[in-house]
Amino acid sequence: MPSKRYQKALEARNGQESHALQEALNILAGFPKAKFDESVEISFRLGVDPKHSDQMVRGTVSLPHGSGKKVVLAAFVADGPKAEEAREAGADHVGLDELIKKVEGGWTDFDVAVATPEAMKSGVAKLGRQLGPRGLMPTPKAGTVTDDLAKAVREVKGGRVEFKVDKTSNLAVLVGKASFSAEQLLENAKAAITAVLKAKPDSTKGTYVLSAHLSATMSPSVALDLKELAKLG
Repeated sequence: MPSKRYQKALEARNGQESHALQEALNILAGFPKAKFDESVEISFRLGVDPKHSDQMVRGTVSLPHGSGKKVVLAAFVADGPKAEEAREAGADHVGLDELIKKVEGGWTDFDVAVATPEAMKSGVAKLGRQLGPRGLMPTPKAGTVTDDLAKAVREVKGGRVEFKVDKTSNLAVLVGKASFSAEQLLENAKAAITAVLKAKPDSTKGTYVLSAHLSATMSPSVALDLKELAKLG
């Protein structure tokens, strides 16, 4: 049975009518607040079949105002100048052989992993069974396999978030926290929507975005106007 808080939010929402992004943010701001700083995200239902590799949708977006989330980052790199640069940029865990052994033993206490191409060849690429199911495997497409680890670390720590369609063709992107200002959420949301639209596979036929909804951790979702969203692509 829905909580009283959730029921009030449902009553405040105007049914399943779709709304322009700014209006949807206003509706979300009017919902009863939780006792913690809720995450705000946009969920998409996409007209793709992720079973086919050429219809996989994934990418990254650098949110103008950050994500509001503290990100724990592991940098897989051999000792040397690049390792030191990763530490100075803010990486929480830095190393190669010792980190690989920890992951093989079941350790995954981090949110994002980055690696140099050399580190991938030196054993990180074999961690697919441990990192893959958790979405932690570094990939060139996500910008997490790179020789410029310091830049990657700064971008992730500064608010770059990854997105990837799941096997049911749904995709969610974090756009900030409920404590963000309306302007911050609007600019972050626009950046996220644009990134998802630009990630449309060339092989996709028919409608790409079937639906999109804005929500906070404990709130009902608010349907977004797809015609307005299309203008951000």
